[in-house]
Amino acid sequence: MKVKKNTDHTLIAEDNPWLFGFMIIGFILVFSGVGVFLIADGEWMGLGFLAGGLLLAPIFFVIFVRRVQLVFYRPEGWAEIRRKNVFRQTATRYDLSEIRRAVVQTTSGDSGTLYRVALVVEKGGVEGDIPLTQAYSNVGDHRGVAQAINAWLGVSETELSDTA
Repeated sequence: MKVKKNTDHTLIAEDNPWLFGFMIIGFILVFSGVGVFLIADGEWMGLGFLAGGLLLAPIFFVIFVRRVQLVFYRPEGWAEIRRKNVFRQTATRYDLSEIRRAVVQTTSGDSGTLYRVALVVEKGGVEGDIPLTQAYSNVGDHRGVAQAINAWLGVSETELSDTA
């Protein structure tokens, strides 16, 4: 995720999963190619590779590759989280007064520490985190995006340290 526009009136941050999308496309090409070559050599097991490349990988592409755009618009007092994949687009709008701050969520595993940006929103007296992306990753400037959002919202460092 990275900041695309930062003015007094507008803040736009986006996450375009290009790398993941290209990895899945590569998977499709490799498995399909292996399947075609195996079938050409008379190995019927190549049908499994071909099916994996042409059927399963596109399903993963549709499910997991989605663009996320976060737009803050001060003149009208709203923030909107826009998500788009191959088949659908959604948008969820919040009043700026409902957004308390941005935080960086972390998780640790075998591959190290992964991150994602979330908004802390208070609606109806209940406060909760709304992750901007479904998946955690180590690609992108998560802390920088959270800092830019907090600066744009006018959240002070004191307020951030009080909530940690």
